[in-house]
Formats: sequence, C-alpha cells, structure tokens
Amino acid sequence: MAEKRLKSWGNNRVGQLGDGTWTDFRTTATTVLGLTSAEVVKIAAGGAGAHNGHGLALLTDRTVQSWGANNSGQLGDGSVFSHNAPGQVVNLSDATDIAAGGTHSVALLADQTVVAWGHNNYGQLGNGTNQDSSVPVRVEGLNKVIAIAGGLNHSLALREDGTVWAWGYNINGQLGDGSSASRNVPAQVTGLTGVSLIAAGANHNLALVGPVGNGGVVMAWGYNATGQLGDNSTSNRSTPVKTQDPWSGEVTRITAGANHSLAVTDSNNSLHAWGQNTSGQLGDGTTDYRITPFPVPGLTGIQLIAAGREHTIALLSDNTVRSWGANGSGQLANGTTTDSSTPVTSLTALTGVDKIAAPVGGDFSLAN
Repeated sequence: MAEKRLKSWGNNRVGQLGDGTWTDFRTTATTVLGLTSAEVVKIAAGGAGAHNGHGLALLTDRTVQSWGANNSGQLGDGSVFSHNAPGQVVNLSDATDIAAGGTHSVALLADQTVVAWGHNNYGQLGNGTNQDSSVPVRVEGLNKVIAIAGGLNHSLALREDGTVWAWGYNINGQLGDGSSASRNVPAQVTGLTGVSLIAAGANHNLALVGPVGNGGVVMAWGYNATGQLGDNSTSNRSTPVKTQDPWSGEVTRITAGANHSLAVTDSNNSLHAWGQNTSGQLGDGTTDYRITPFPVPGLTGIQLIAAGREHTIALLSDNTVRSWGANGSGQLANGTTTDSSTPVTSLTALTGVDKIAAPVGGDFSLAN
C-alpha cells in the first residue's frame, strides 16, 4: 500500500498547494511534495487574499516545513522567494506547535516560548520591532505558553495560567486591551482568565473560558461588522464580550475564518456558526449573516473544524471531509468552482484524515 501523503486543494497562484506546480487552482485534492502523512504532526495554513497563501507542516523531528507565498519572509527560509514545494524553516529544531497568519507564521517551542517570522508592519512578530524577518525571531516576554493562533495581522498566545496575550494590528480592538493601538510586543487581553482554547480570525478572536466540554463560555473581541463576535451586535469590541450561546451541550472546539466563527458542541458533536455569510460559509443554506450563533443543520459527528477566508471545512466521524462556502478556486474540493451554502463532500481520496487546515484570509485547504 502506498504511503499516505499530505493533501491540498484550492487556489495555487503562489504555490500554496505545495505540489510543485504553479497551476492556478485545484478543485480536487493534490499531493504536497515530499511529506508523508506519518511524519507530519501538525499543519497550518496562512493567507491574506484570494490568491495568496502559505502552508506549514510540523514534523516528528520538531522541524517545520513551509511552502507558498514568501514576499514577506513568511516561509522562514531566509529568503523572500516563494516556492511551490516544502522547504525547511531555518534555525528551528524544537517546535511543538505552529500557526499561520495572513503573511506571518508563529511557532511554539519545547521550552514554551514563542518565535515568529514574516510580515511585521504592525508588530505581529512581537519582537519589539516593525521590521519583517525571513528567519524566526523570539516573541518578547512570553513564557509558559501552551497554545498559539495567528490572525491576519496579529497573533495570540495562551499561557499555562489561563491568560491570553496578543500583539500586532489593533485598529478594530483585536488585541483586546481596550485600545486601538497596535503593539509590537505582547500585552495581556483584558479580563480573561481560565481560558482553555483560543482562535484567531482575520481581525477578531475567540476564547473558551472554562474547561473544554464542561460549562465553558465563548468570549470574543475585535472586528464585528458582520456579527462574528456573536454578541447580537455589529459593534467592534476592544475588550472581550460573551458570545450568546443557544447551544445545548458543551463547547469542545472553536475556530474562526476571516469574518465568521464556529463552535462544536458535545451534543452529537454538532456545529454552530455566526458572522459573515456572503458565500454561504455558515453552511445554513442562506447567505444571510448571523449576529448570534446558529445551528448548522444536518451536521453531526464533527471531529475537527477549520475555516478560511469565506469557506469552512469539517472532518466527520465517518472520516469524510465536508466543506461549504466560497469555491471559486476549488477550495471545497468537490470538483467544481460553484459556491455552496450547505455542506458538500470533498473528493479528497484520503482515508484516516486526522488533521485539516484553512487559511484565515485565503482560499485553499490542507488535510493529512
């Protein structure tokens, strides 16, 4: 039996599918070159526009491979040249987690500190400067970190003590510190403790306060023009507010696309979605945005969820991948370029998928 491989589909204008080509887009899964599924521990996808994007893979040896757009150094290989096949991030040998933003990348190290590389115009690398870096640089003043997330132009870290720290772009309040001033070093998100999960959208964030699957409350902050904070308003929030929670069951996963948000609850592992719905990315059969969470009909058994610029992908317990929303670049992997406001089955030709990723501002998908 052939070795399983990391798969990708959707837009490929800058080599973000990693399959060794510059083919415009793929409507079904293609193979990322050189990486077997067995050596890939985690995957992440970044992107800042329909035709932009980069991929990251954390390997069993704790090194990171990267591919796609590199105009800001987001591949971390010491250059600013894009490449359409994976190459190694330099000076990085002890990574334990990865995250990708719009045009920057973040890694959590074994010693629980954080490094970042790529675009830094708003301080999203957190190293006290606003200069891009094509090699990993240390995020200042952060230790005991257990999770990281990348927004379009900002970054988040969750510490062992349940506090959340943010840095980078802040014009919409996405740093959660009560101001709209961007920061090039981490600052604590106001009033958040006991956090167990974090997620970053393009310009908004989600956090689960309380234990996973046991009474946790979803909090949100930042940009809210299409209701992505779920607080029954379209007002931006510079400090966290509570997302209205109509779900029965406890929240087990949260994720954010560019301008939409999702939560999985343990009631049959069902899904709620809210925020922007221009392309049907909420999966409720409409293109109406929702300012409070709404159940996605007919979907249960969700194991994993990921969200891109205007599309969403889910891994179900039967090992199928379902996708919905924008599909102009084939990012739903159903062989068409037709948007869908309800879930469609992705033609991934994959068995045993246990990882999926989509870029916060891009139009492609990864699965392993």
